[in-house]
Amino acid sequence: MVIDAIGGPDAMQWRPHDPGAPKAGELRVRQSAAGLNFIDVYFRNGTYKAPSFPFVPGKEGAGVVVAVGSGVEGFAEGDRVAYSGANGTYAEEVNVGAAVAVRIPDGISDEVAAGIMLKGMTAEYLLRRTFPVGPGHTILIHAAAGGVGLIAGQWAKYLGATVIGTAGSDDKVRLALEHGYDHVVNYRTENFVERVTEITGGAKCDVVYDSVGRDTYPASLDCLKRRGLFVSFGQSSGTIENFDLALLNQKGSLYVTRPSLFGYTANRAELEESANALFDVVRSGAVKIRIDQRYPVSEAARAHEDLEGRRTTGISILTIA
Repeated sequence: MVIDAIGGPDAMQWRPHDPGAPKAGELRVRQSAAGLNFIDVYFRNGTYKAPSFPFVPGKEGAGVVVAVGSGVEGFAEGDRVAYSGANGTYAEEVNVGAAVAVRIPDGISDEVAAGIMLKGMTAEYLLRRTFPVGPGHTILIHAAAGGVGLIAGQWAKYLGATVIGTAGSDDKVRLALEHGYDHVVNYRTENFVERVTEITGGAKCDVVYDSVGRDTYPASLDCLKRRGLFVSFGQSSGTIENFDLALLNQKGSLYVTRPSLFGYTANRAELEESANALFDVVRSGAVKIRIDQRYPVSEAARAHEDLEGRRTTGISILTIA
């Protein structure tokens, strides 16, 4: 899928686009599937600046190595690999920097790997490093029925936390409750600040994980206890504008951070630690993965329409014949 200029879903065109032979330090991968993520939308619509035009969207995928560039160590043709820091994964074949690829262990399929790398490693750094979640913590996760939300809910419960979520429909509420959440609030029919206050007996939350952005700010701050942490890691409803730093003081000496996966996997050791923790928790059964939507990669425009229209739940992938 090639993008010649920023725009809506129809800005992506299915046409030949050869990435060429792998350069030094790269792997050429025949993909089985690619992940579908909001970051792809942000590059397509100009929220994030594309490196140049034309470009192929997509940061996440999995498949089999078919060629190895010079200087690459630790990978060989035939290896199954996955990645979340690649470029151009909305394609049948892609060149991937070996530095961002990891081997897929036995017991995890290519499709699962393609769907969980970005979302799962995001859940990993949020729960284990941005704020180390454990017994005694009460946390709030917005978009509980989304890809990160369903993984994070199960993982946080496994770590011992009391997990509260928000979702936008009764069906999504039920789905989140099946994936580790103790309480889920339908934000379309209930005031989530009031419900969080009620659920916690007025104690509120240690941390709020917010990937929604404009629609949930500044109400998310009112869900935090004194000196709580607001983690803004996405903006599916739009960018938070005019962030008022003084509100952190007024609402209880709060902390705020705007992390990214790439800030937590900046070197090989961090990448492998995060990926291995994810693979381990999935293989243990503590976090169960379900792929809820599959789209042929040539129909990525429809996938983006569904994603932006909030018609998806959990993990979505683009399948590649």
